Amino acid sequence: MEFERRALLAALAFALTTGCARARSAADGMTLDPSLWRAYTARFLLPEGRIVDTGNGGVSHSEGQGYGMLLAQAAGDRVAFDAMARWTDQTLLRRDVALHSWRYSAGQANPVADPNNATDGDLLIGWALLMAGRRWAVPDYLKRSAAIRDAIAQRLIVRKQGFTLLLPGLAGFDKKDKVVLNLSYYVWPAIDAFAMLDARSWVPVRDDGLRILKAARFGPSNLPADWLDIKGDRQVEPAEGRDPVFGFEGIRIPLYCLMSGRRNACDPIARYWSSLSRAGKPIPAWVNVVTGETAPYALSRGGTAIAGRLLGRNALFSGPDGDYYSSTLGLMSQLKP
Repeated sequence: MEFERRALLAALAFALTTGCARARSAADGMTLDPSLWRAYTARFLLPEGRIVDTGNGGVSHSEGQGYGMLLAQAAGDRVAFDAMARWTDQTLLRRDVALHSWRYSAGQANPVADPNNATDGDLLIGWALLMAGRRWAVPDYLKRSAAIRDAIAQRLIVRKQGFTLLLPGLAGFDKKDKVVLNLSYYVWPAIDAFAMLDARSWVPVRDDGLRILKAARFGPSNLPADWLDIKGDRQVEPAEGRDPVFGFEGIRIPLYCLMSGRRNACDPIARYWSSLSRAGKPIPAWVNVVTGETAPYALSRGGTAIAGRLLGRNALFSGPDGDYYSSTLGLMSQLKP
């Protein structure tokens, strides 16, 4: 009897750790038009499984690998997913901890010169492995996802300044008198999925992240800055030493709000964009949240698709363009439940 009890407990622990439990987040089971995915891979996916950032000198990122794996899973492309998962594991995975170096520069003597991670990339990769492991019944993917989830919980979730915070990376963000934060690194649907498997670690991150998003409403636009300083006791400010803009990175905040069923969390962004629309003005690529100054050029096509979804419009994205980031945002905006 004791042996059977231990076996049962071990099986239950494995199921919870690897994601075999039946709990699902709101974004599980997403689908993507395979024709959009094929057009994307033709531009940005190399045969070995590397997603190329065409707008940044042909480098690759853990973020890009995570996006590519999510999109491949949603499009049902097992071959592409396996190639990306293999390249990511062999090239970016650190050997000391189950996190990924953030950048790969092809042609360099040491293409992975900076071992620091980017937490959003790890969240995306871990979540993609979880969904693919469930979809195609691959225990190794579930095991790898659990290892990433645990590494983030142990190394990147900290209790500081009155909040439970998600560090953007292992090095450079936890300062003596503050924590530097980026809300676009809070991939809400991934956090939801992980919270269903490890509530103790992830529910406080989720809840305090939403509190910070609510507090991060600055200037005449009432928008969050891409980078924030968390100081003192729950003091939230635009990050010192960085341009106080809502822009290139912040555009992902409404994307993840929409994907996780939290549109209301981004109401200030929707109100700002709606006011521009009513005035017949294009949505700028960035907004200085302190001065109100705006970019002299509009959002990318991918960003515009996200804005359309937030504003409740028919935000179809016709297909990838020449820019990796815009195209990725565009395809992410087209994921369907």
